[in-house]
Amino acid sequence: IVNSLSLCYRNKLILAPMVRVGTLPMRLLALDYGADIVYCEELIDLKMLQCKRVVNEALSTVDFVAPDDRVVFRTCEREQNRVVFQMGGMGAALLSDPDRIEKILSTLVKGTRRPVTCKIRILPSLEDTLNLVKRIERTGIAAIAVHGRKREERPQHPVSCDVIRAIADALSIPVIANGGSHDHIQQYLDIEDFRQATAASSVMVARAAMWNPSIFLKEGLRPLEEVMQKYIRYAVQYDNHYTNTKYCLCQMLREQLESPQGRLLHAAQSSQEICEAFGLGAFYEETTQQLDARRARLLARTPEEAEEPAEDASGVIKMAVRFDRRAYPPQITPKMCLLEWCRREKLAQPVYETVQRPLDRLFCSVVTVAEQKYQSTLWDKSKKLAEQAAAIVCLRSQGLPEGRLGEESPSLHKRKREAPDQDPGSPRAQEPALCGELCKKPFVDLANGEETPLEGR
Repeated sequence: IVNSLSLCYRNKLILAPMVRVGTLPMRLLALDYGADIVYCEELIDLKMLQCKRVVNEALSTVDFVAPDDRVVFRTCEREQNRVVFQMGGMGAALLSDPDRIEKILSTLVKGTRRPVTCKIRILPSLEDTLNLVKRIERTGIAAIAVHGRKREERPQHPVSCDVIRAIADALSIPVIANGGSHDHIQQYLDIEDFRQATAASSVMVARAAMWNPSIFLKEGLRPLEEVMQKYIRYAVQYDNHYTNTKYCLCQMLREQLESPQGRLLHAAQSSQEICEAFGLGAFYEETTQQLDARRARLLARTPEEAEEPAEDASGVIKMAVRFDRRAYPPQITPKMCLLEWCRREKLAQPVYETVQRPLDRLFCSVVTVAEQKYQSTLWDKSKKLAEQAAAIVCLRSQGLPEGRLGEESPSLHKRKREAPDQDPGSPRAQEPALCGELCKKPFVDLANGEETPLEGR
């Protein structure tokens, strides 16, 4: 098995994992110019386990979204089977703990059918380095990448090609040489020279690719202006955050940051201003209009008129409704009506679970009453509106009044007069706080519905 997995790491050009640079636009650019394999940015660690997987139809991507609605990782079909997910959060400090290295890698190899690779720096002595890599090889990994510098060394220190060569001679799995950008790699032909100098199976390029991703092009480097414009186009098409786009472009410009264009880039505070700095203003307008239209078509799939309640396969009763404040008397809301009904029936107070959709930043809420979940299929622009819509679905499903004009409950008016300064939708208005009690409200994973209690918030 190891031998077959190892084949994909022989004679390859690889974009190295790079903090803040290895995002989707840069990976696609590297693939365009000839890279065989691209590593994602150094962000995939325990945070990945907390993410929800969201198919972003508007961008034609798959997003991994953190509980705070931040996109941790974005991928697309174009890089399928060519992108490597990276476990970060460990770093070179693990070099002093070989037992832990072995345990981590052995667990990964046994737990996945995908090829597992490992990237290390060299140790102070060649003997210790060789002992470590042999131990790593025995875990069954498909390949090992070696950055030919010690843990404390920086790019200005020379890369140790002889140590990488010794490792390559000692192992049967592919060895990927890394660390040659400063001294060895300035153009495509240098990549092969570095591979031969290290006797490695493949070469992993980091900073040279960051400066100009066309380093992977056999025909030679393309003009930087052309490369940067192509990068910007990908960044706009895949909705890359402008701060990351700006950072990557600054890394490409390097010594040209004080040029007129560099100063325009430095002053840019949005993706639109970045595009305008590079003469791509019209492209930005056209592309954003296309993306907005695509989002609108996707949202239009959802019916706007109310439907009869229907229970889906997950047991959630759904209905297409929205909360319209104008249809209710002052200070009366469906949430208040639902809470009042639960109190009369001696049920636990309703629990609202709300998520935000990365596609358009709209909200959807699910309310649980008597172990039954209720949800509106229409997404709202705020968390409060989404919760009110979920309450309406519950009330209508039970045939209960929801407080609309003409059907308000007198008990609600009385309760409101007793506490005029309280927000009717707030937990404090719904239930008196108990001394020392922690507020526990679940957060719902948009992908799989799992709950995580958030205490003390």
